[in-house]
Amino acid sequence: MTTQFYGASSLDGFIATPDHDLGWLLQFGDIDGSSYPAFIREVGALAMGSHTYEWMLKHAIDAGQPWPYTAPTWVFSTRTLRAVDCADVRFVRGDVQPVHTAMLQAAAGRNVWIVGGGDLVGQFHDAGLLDELIVQIAPVTLGTGTPLLPRRITQPPLRLKSVTMLGSVFAEMRYDVPRKADT
Repeated sequence: MTTQFYGASSLDGFIATPDHDLGWLLQFGDIDGSSYPAFIREVGALAMGSHTYEWMLKHAIDAGQPWPYTAPTWVFSTRTLRAVDCADVRFVRGDVQPVHTAMLQAAAGRNVWIVGGGDLVGQFHDAGLLDELIVQIAPVTLGTGTPLLPRRITQPPLRLKSVTMLGSVFAEMRYDVPRKADT
């Protein structure tokens, strides 16, 4: 069981535009040719920030689509957000450590996916809870926006596990995230 970030980034390192939009990513179409179907089968719990959750509400739920996840989802927010009917969504705030413990229990041996955003991924990293980064680099630049990881991670450096070409569009990079004691 690992705690992973899985997501896409622009070539210049942003996961969303300054107004938290992910629309730039939708131009690349269907996820079936990606590593996502195999990845999501191994996920037992999810964590997401409020901006990612609100984007899901606006672009999926409000568009008439069902909640896309069967695993329980923890949404980290300091604000009150509306719930989704027929979805196991749990609203939390504060330290990621106790929530991570609950997520591991709920995942029952499967992986924990930190969906986004970048600051939430950084909080899991800062707490020593992030095991792996899986990032697909898209052939676009955004110039500004929400950074992939708004943290300095230099010691110990990430460990490259693999680089895979996904079709003719994405390069997927997988990194292990070592703990300070691992070096």
